[in-house]
Amino acid sequence: MILDYETLKLVWWLLVGVLLIGFVITDGFDMGVGALLPFLGKNDEERRVIINTVGPHWDGNQVWFITAGGAIFAAWPAVYAAAFSGFYIAMLLVLFALFFRPVGFDYRSKVADPRWRNTWDWGLFVGGAVPALLFGVAFGNLILGVPFHLDEFLRPTYTGSFFGLLRPFALLAGVVSLSMLVMHGAIWLHWRTVDPIASRARTTATWAGVVMIAAFAGGGLWLASGMDGFRIIDMPPTDALPNPLAKSVEIVNGALLSNYDAYPWMMAAPVLGFVGAIMAILLVRMGRSACAFVSSSLGMAGVILTAGFSMFPFVMPSNTHPASSLTVWDAPSSHLTLTVMFWAAVIFVPIILGYTVWTYRVMWGKYTVEHIRAHEHEAY
Repeated sequence: MILDYETLKLVWWLLVGVLLIGFVITDGFDMGVGALLPFLGKNDEERRVIINTVGPHWDGNQVWFITAGGAIFAAWPAVYAAAFSGFYIAMLLVLFALFFRPVGFDYRSKVADPRWRNTWDWGLFVGGAVPALLFGVAFGNLILGVPFHLDEFLRPTYTGSFFGLLRPFALLAGVVSLSMLVMHGAIWLHWRTVDPIASRARTTATWAGVVMIAAFAGGGLWLASGMDGFRIIDMPPTDALPNPLAKSVEIVNGALLSNYDAYPWMMAAPVLGFVGAIMAILLVRMGRSACAFVSSSLGMAGVILTAGFSMFPFVMPSNTHPASSLTVWDAPSSHLTLTVMFWAAVIFVPIILGYTVWTYRVMWGKYTVEHIRAHEHEAY
């Protein structure tokens, strides 16, 4: 079966979304755990318990992030080029923050000096909190539009600055991202540990969930109040060869809500975001950690889908040269590239999912201080 070009463009928009959701659900909880490490662990043994809940899994979880980046490079090369040049400093900050994770996990407990361990605890905090915040800021800027343009050879030129990314709405999106990952990580800790860490995690999950809901609602009200969005006036057929400069785009007040008017079923995304977060709070307080983790995952999926549905068909709009905006229809690779990638995903993604589930099953169980003492030299 060979899918037509138009269908493949849409399929890869969906698949990139799936990869981002997979990254947030898996790597998100260990980022949240890292951000909570210095606060929920009151002594060295408790912090080792916290680290060991994610120690066997964090590197496998990060594969989702790498795969999502690779998929964007292969499926949307124009988006990759424009985004990584425009967000260069922000991406470097994320990369430098992520450096603390492999080194911190492996070396933190190798030396008994409290100063050494405390330093790496804060390094792991940076490795969890900074990417969580900046990913949200990046998404907020994509919704607002990014200052770039394409020349006649389709080469992107970014005309903004790093501090220009720190706009109020983008920072609010960063709060949504950070709080939802902290909630997710706290629920994971409640699931994988015992008191007193579990009770602290339950309280933290509750408050982080409240902040997430409030910030998400604030973002929705901001959009509804008449934020400018982007609308395509005319463009080539959706199955045409990619040419971002062949369309006309205008900036229109309230355009970010137009998809919800045209396709009311899209309202399921923000509803899922709110309901998932609320149910996660209620379930974790009832002690049903597994169900709370699923609800938290669904809530985060709803938040990401809300951003995607609000922007569609735009992937990276330009607020200085709207005609240079990149969309689902004019930013992808060739038909052949998308086809090869599609079948590779069909074959290998189920294998990866199966292996991931197997690794969690093999290494499952609650971590306690007693476990750390019994495995002093093997544990992280």
